[in-house]
Amino acid sequence: MEKRVLLAIVLSFLILILYQAFFIKKQPKPEVPPESSTEIEKKPGQKPAEQELLSPPAITEEREPAEEERALQPISAQTEEEILIDTSLYQAVWSNRGGVLKSWKLKKHTDENKEDLNLVSLRSAELDRYPFSLRTDDSSFDSTINTALFEFSNLKIELEGGRTGELRLQYGDDKGTRVEKILTFQDGKYDFDVIINVWKYGQEIEFHALWGPGIGNPSPKEQRSRFGGARGMAVFPPPARPKKDRLEERKFKQIKQWEDLTAKKHNDFYFVQWAAYEDNYFTALFLTSPEKASASFLREGPEENPYFFISVSFPQKVYIGPKDFDILSEFGYEAKRLIRFGFFGFISEILLRASKATHKLIPNWGVSIIILTLIIKILFFPLTYSSMRSMSKMQELQPKIKALRAKYKKAKQDIAQRRKMNEEIMKLYKQHGINPAGGCLPLLIQIPVFWGFFRLLVVAIEFRHSPFIFWIKDLSVKDPFYVTPILMGITQFISQKMTPTSADPTQARMMLLMPVIMTIFFMQFQSGLVLYWLTNNVLQIGQQYIMNRLRQKKKRESHGKRRKK
Repeated sequence: MEKRVLLAIVLSFLILILYQAFFIKKQPKPEVPPESSTEIEKKPGQKPAEQELLSPPAITEEREPAEEERALQPISAQTEEEILIDTSLYQAVWSNRGGVLKSWKLKKHTDENKEDLNLVSLRSAELDRYPFSLRTDDSSFDSTINTALFEFSNLKIELEGGRTGELRLQYGDDKGTRVEKILTFQDGKYDFDVIINVWKYGQEIEFHALWGPGIGNPSPKEQRSRFGGARGMAVFPPPARPKKDRLEERKFKQIKQWEDLTAKKHNDFYFVQWAAYEDNYFTALFLTSPEKASASFLREGPEENPYFFISVSFPQKVYIGPKDFDILSEFGYEAKRLIRFGFFGFISEILLRASKATHKLIPNWGVSIIILTLIIKILFFPLTYSSMRSMSKMQELQPKIKALRAKYKKAKQDIAQRRKMNEEIMKLYKQHGINPAGGCLPLLIQIPVFWGFFRLLVVAIEFRHSPFIFWIKDLSVKDPFYVTPILMGITQFISQKMTPTSADPTQARMMLLMPVIMTIFFMQFQSGLVLYWLTNNVLQIGQQYIMNRLRQKKKRESHGKRRKK
């Protein structure tokens, strides 16, 4: 019995030795705990010699299963939380439900209720779709990731003194769905860096980030009070025709226009550097990779009051703030093109820089407009003087011109007589050194300046909510009591009466209707533009008064010389 037991023990040891020799691989001599690799990655200052102790095959064998397990490991929060980002320029509220933006309030700009301006539309709550929701080609997948509770790195980030802060939002389930959003903010800047990655069944997929519906919360009254308040999508670089680089909400509220646009796929843009949702003064701009990015203008909801969105692929940086010329110029990427200065944009830019320079001396934008108008009047004085002299000389020639017209009574019916009459009139002009276009040409040259000023006062955010005096609380909207338009009409009438004209009495009487017509038009224009035209009229009256006095003095002197002879 004892022999059998002894034999069984020997055989057992033999089996164990053979099993260990043939079936169990030898472990590396330096036994390093699995967590040590993570510790070394977290210590960049560690010596290379210590890192060499790790066998590369061992690291590979341990890491690959860890990554697979992490991809299938659920990552989510237990409850919905709001995350606050507070900087010197804005206060933003993000939600961990979907990792979306619920509020973006600008501290240096107010709404019509004098509260911090929120650029996230309140209609987002109605639709339950907020900015930075994600869109793929699978609507059920979109619903999952946009309602999921994301884990987050910080509940509150307060930045000051130019500091930066990072917010990480992550979600994952056991089916291979993973979403991560990494947002890096910096105090003193309206833009922030964005990294978004999406996995579906373990595979990374393409997605679009949404902004909308719309931007801000302007009331219908505020929208009506602002001249040229367009809202919609803008892209850069401009696409090839027949597409346009801007699509406005108001043009596509009618379902027919929208169907025409989508049928031609003109609401989709490819190879864009940036796409933005904008209104007259503010924007949400998404910077992308032009070689692979696309953007779309979307319309949803009821026909009578639809929702509009933009969706952008591969966002890398986002700017949410004012369309301030200096800030957008510093941001780069031709973002300053968002400010629609119009055809004579270079003139508007010059006028904007000049008005900012005068505003530094006297911090009132209304006074800046007056000073700038005075400077323009001085610069154009030679042209105005030339125009006045030409018109004065033509007025003196009116008796002779009337005599010529009386001589050629049949000029209207007889082409030969008309040609001969015109030749004699031109000869008369030449004898007295008069250029027939001399009175109009200087005025035509000034039209681009007027248009540049007009566009400046429509789009420059500096004039938004900027008061002038007493009843004028906002230079970017119309005068509420129509005082400045009426004064402008009166001064226009006085200036016109004082200016010499070569027109016949009937035409002169017709011209006197112009001040009335202009007053009616200017009643709806922004008070800043009316102030410019009113100031211009007052200066014109003073200039014309001096010119008329000089002309009368010259006449008296010429008459005195004739008498002496």
